[in-house]
Amino acid sequence: MSGADDEDEVLRWIERVATFCVEEWALPPITGRILGLLMICDPPEQSAGRIAETIRASRASLTSNMRFLAAIGLVRKVRVPGDRTTYYRIEDDAWHKVIQRKLDGLGAFGDIADEGAHLAGGSGPRTGRIRAAQQSLTWLRDIAARHPPKP
Repeated sequence: MSGADDEDEVLRWIERVATFCVEEWALPPITGRILGLLMICDPPEQSAGRIAETIRASRASLTSNMRFLAAIGLVRKVRVPGDRTTYYRIEDDAWHKVIQRKLDGLGAFGDIADEGAHLAGGSGPRTGRIRAAQQSLTWLRDIAARHPPKP
């Protein structure tokens, strides 16, 4: 496989990551492309210019998405001594953070479900539907708590 073929394969994979992020998490495609690139690139630190060039994005769009990814802790800025360029890299624990936030959200649903069950009268079909949702979501949270990722 030639260098151009390898690059095309990498770009297709980055696009698959972007599609996943759009469909599963309702993120903009550019956000998924940034994540895909930062997972597969070598070296792991990339400048904003290089990221924009590789994923064919405008610098303005890239900047706002990088700010978002940094704010939620998935990407961080990296400075190289003597170099004025800012580089970005995906955090080593980025995916753990994503999953943990989802699990925390599932756990928070417990309080909402308790309130809903109370409003629904505490028994009957309405309460049953609320409790079924609560049990399914807390079940997943509890499984993850018993089996944390290995460092």
